[in-house]
Amino acid sequence: MFLPLNDKQFEFWKLRRGGLPNINIARSFDISKKAVSRALITMDERIEKTMLEMAHSNQIEVERVNSERGILFGHSVPFNASAIIFVSARHGMQVWYEHEGDCGACNRYTQCIELLWDFADEMKLKLEKTDDPTKLADELFGKLRDMA
Repeated sequence: MFLPLNDKQFEFWKLRRGGLPNINIARSFDISKKAVSRALITMDERIEKTMLEMAHSNQIEVERVNSERGILFGHSVPFNASAIIFVSARHGMQVWYEHEGDCGACNRYTQCIELLWDFADEMKLKLEKTDDPTKLADELFGKLRDMA
């Protein structure tokens, strides 16, 4: 199952995750609060189902799911590592495994830094400035655990 990132329901979901109350979302789109509530329930269900499918396909044992925030915490059986699945409005569904790496030598360094900073911005989280994606991820996901 894919997430419709350009769908109106997903837009409502992003706005709510950003802290906008349902009534304000309804006013912005000139629809009823009840229509927004129904759309959000549907989107929460889709997000949860998609994250659970992603966890299953990646052999991640689920520990905690928060569909309103778009976060799933679990443990990767094959990698024996903590894992997080999260929904990014900019990057779609992502899976991140807790690991220690040589980030400076990795060719994905820039993509990882951008992904982590973008997601922190989406979640309105302030992080310490660092150029180490592993440390950045530890801080980000630690704060997300407190939220979920």
